[in-house]
Amino acid sequence: MPEDPLPESLDVLAVAPHPDDLEILCGGTLAKLVKQGYRVGIFDLTSGEPTPRGTLETRKKEAEEARRILNVPVRVNVELPNRVLMDGPEARFALATQFRRYRPGIIIVAAGRTPAASPDHLQGGLIGEAARFYSQLTKWDERFAGTTPYRVPHLVYAPFPFDAEQRHWHSQFVVDISDTIDQKIASVRAYESQFDATRFAKVEHLIRSTNGYHGGRCGYMYGELFALPTPVGAPDLVSVVSGSKGVLAPPQIPSRDHA
Repeated sequence: MPEDPLPESLDVLAVAPHPDDLEILCGGTLAKLVKQGYRVGIFDLTSGEPTPRGTLETRKKEAEEARRILNVPVRVNVELPNRVLMDGPEARFALATQFRRYRPGIIIVAAGRTPAASPDHLQGGLIGEAARFYSQLTKWDERFAGTTPYRVPHLVYAPFPFDAEQRHWHSQFVVDISDTIDQKIASVRAYESQFDATRFAKVEHLIRSTNGYHGGRCGYMYGELFALPTPVGAPDLVSVVSGSKGVLAPPQIPSRDHA
């Protein structure tokens, strides 16, 4: 049995290699989930350090400020090594231990191969997938700090918009973040050590352009794209289809009085 009592379980647990990854990929959705009453956690696999202008203390403060802006109640650093992050048994054990402790209903895993950016992104996605499987393994509790097995029901991918590959997911969906886009931008701005004014302007442009494109395809001002390893399943066709507003600017149909 674990030495410490288990924390309150999470509805959604989002995981990515570095502080600022999840803010950029799905910060709007995380903020929206909190507003909707769900218990949400952000799990950073590494500290993100070293970087040219950052320090461990600075990054920790920035991550906490971003958490506060998004109103996410839980943020955990798994304390795996940055820059040399690799999928392997020890990394899987570390993250799976967190899954066992927090028992999320859904995990969101950052996914994509980003050769123009950190190779940690690809490795982090592999670790997330594998840790979900490891979390349920029996007769191995000593490798997971004495926690008991837990099966995570649902896996969702948050794709990197600059993925090197064109992926054919089984299904995709978009979450309307029109009401939380400003929170998302503010949470990214919290990482001042990573984004000076010039670089932040470019990142904000990327975020608004990407989220505007994905949202606009579903009739929203801004949206975040997610993918699933399975087809979308639902008991109600109408609620799935009507979640999208169609096109952002539909043509106006003249009424009889205004032909």
